Amino acid sequence: MKYILLASLLSLAACDGSSGNASGNSSGDSAKIAAPQRAALEKAKGVDQTLQQANEAEQKKISEAEGK
Repeated sequence: MKYILLASLLSLAACDGSSGNASGNSSGDSAKIAAPQRAALEKAKGVDQTLQQANEAEQKKISEAEGK
């Protein structure tokens, strides 16, 4: 019984998370890791916006062609 209690106490203490970042990285390191992901996301948003504009222009051309 003592061993089960000790094992559960140790496992709960290991999962406490009060020691800061769980992976041991400082917030500066995680920002460096996330920077390329943010840049890729911004690039993807730009591509999406370009595609939407092209789609709108194409739909406008189709509408004008149907109207004539």
